[in-house]
Amino acid sequence: MEFEPKWIAWEITRRCNLRCVHCRSSSEASIAGHPDFSFDEARRILDDIRSYANPVIVLTGGEPLIREDVFEIAKYGSAKGLRMCLATNGTLVTDATCASIKDSGIKIVSLSIDGPTAEIHDDFREHAGAFDGTLQAARLFKKHGIEFIINSSFTKRNQGEIPAVYELAKSLGATAWYMFMIVPTGRGQDIMDELISKEDYEKILNWHYDMEKHETDMLVRPTCAPHYYRIVLQRAKNDGERMKQRTLKFSTGGSKGCIAGQLICLIDVDGRVLPCSYFHVPAGNVKEQPFKEIWEQSALFKDMRDFKAYKGRCGQCEFIKVCGGCRARAYSMCGDYMEEEPFCGYQPATRDKLKTKEDIAP
Repeated sequence: MEFEPKWIAWEITRRCNLRCVHCRSSSEASIAGHPDFSFDEARRILDDIRSYANPVIVLTGGEPLIREDVFEIAKYGSAKGLRMCLATNGTLVTDATCASIKDSGIKIVSLSIDGPTAEIHDDFREHAGAFDGTLQAARLFKKHGIEFIINSSFTKRNQGEIPAVYELAKSLGATAWYMFMIVPTGRGQDIMDELISKEDYEKILNWHYDMEKHETDMLVRPTCAPHYYRIVLQRAKNDGERMKQRTLKFSTGGSKGCIAGQLICLIDVDGRVLPCSYFHVPAGNVKEQPFKEIWEQSALFKDMRDFKAYKGRCGQCEFIKVCGGCRARAYSMCGDYMEEEPFCGYQPATRDKLKTKEDIAP
């Protein structure tokens, strides 16, 4: 199957103990109209997914540790043979949490760190003490032998701290560091004026390319930055190098930009299947349809897999199959998920000017 679900983020609650400025789901302590589903419903959804595919399942939120049955959900998925993972802000992690993580079969945990200091991180998370709590979680994970990933989101307010955050992630012993280029959805729409400019975006992705060439201890990857893979091909060709393959047993792996609705999706707390965490258009609802039917037959997913139908510069671009542009950003900024990536400044060559097969990305 060309488009196989490899990784599913599952929002098991929209409740959260923080109120981050960029939160994709606008999570708060209490979310009216978006109640948690039951444990029986959780089991039914896992059974449904496993009957069709064997993806990584990331339990996320909100803050998933708020749910008292989060580890029962993880244990049930693990028993079904699914690779269960956890995404947490880290502030609620204790020694007991770590014991439950290991007992439930969770394979890896992600933490969020958005600055190298409490001042910067806590400003982003709008919660005093969040930074110290997250660092303590990282230490506890190391103590208990739990692998963890660090996710970091950036806007104009903290883009200058990117190298320092990378060094912090490395010093904490993270298995991987993912640099998120923010997509303005949820509360992120309230900070549109803080989005990193397309010129700085390009500079940051080139910095990442140079850094990655020398990074051997930790997997690093830009996220929600699909045109990085265009930069990788361009730079590797110019430098006479082979493109480095990115692999991680808990990741989708490979070297492809936007994979929303192609290899990944999100199931929100209401059961809606979204192309990714930042793309709030449903392809269907697992409370009403089998997951297989949604994945294979939804008009939305079929659109996103039809690269020839992409518009603007994306539709003209020779790197369409390795980049694809961020469909969530196109929808958020342009109102049309098939439009060009608005934060990419690359001017593509027209196909009739391409002279050799080597000039066209695979």
